[in-house]
Order: sequence, then structure tokens, then C-alpha cells
Amino acid sequence: MWSWVLHRITGVATFFFLFVHVLDTALVRVNPETYDAVIDTYKNPIVGLMELGLVAMVLYHALNGLRVMLVDFWSKGPKYQRVMLWTILAIWFVVMIPATVRILFNTFAGH
Repeated sequence: MWSWVLHRITGVATFFFLFVHVLDTALVRVNPETYDAVIDTYKNPIVGLMELGLVAMVLYHALNGLRVMLVDFWSKGPKYQRVMLWTILAIWFVVMIPATVRILFNTFAGH
């Protein structure tokens, strides 16, 4: 059940990120100076940590979405759903290690 809840939360959070992303990118057409000012506000450690959270959410949502499709459309999916959950969590963890290192380096040392 927690994987279902987390899948819904990460999906909604990703949707809201995309909504804000489309809005701030649309500023380029309206007023490029305002766009530059908005983008400059994103260059701080808090937004860097939010970016790390975004990567974690999108990666989990994508991997779990594959698992959900396998459970729904593969005849043996329900039998192996728990194994697949632990597999996607392991893949998520392994992929998040270099992503975390890179994002934290860019956030705190890569200026």
C-alpha cells in the first residue's frame, strides 16, 4: 500500500513541478529580463535540495510505473510484485547515489 501512496504523491508533485516549469519558461516570451530574474532566484542551496528531491521523485515514479504495468499486464506480475518492488527500490537507490553526489556538488561547490 505504501508504494501506491508514494506513487500517487510523486505523480502529483511531478505534475506541480511541470506546471511551475511551464509557467516560468513562458516568461521568456513575455519578458526575458523577468525570466532571468526568476531563474536567478533558483540559484540557491534550498532549490538545489529541491532539485534532488525532484530527481528522487521522478525516478521512483518512473520505476514504480514500470512495476505497476508489469503487475497489471504480465500474467505472473501479481505473484512477483513484492520482488519487483524491492528490485525497483534497489535500482532507485543505486541510481540515486551518483545523482545525489552530482547535484550536491553542483549545489554547494560547483559554482
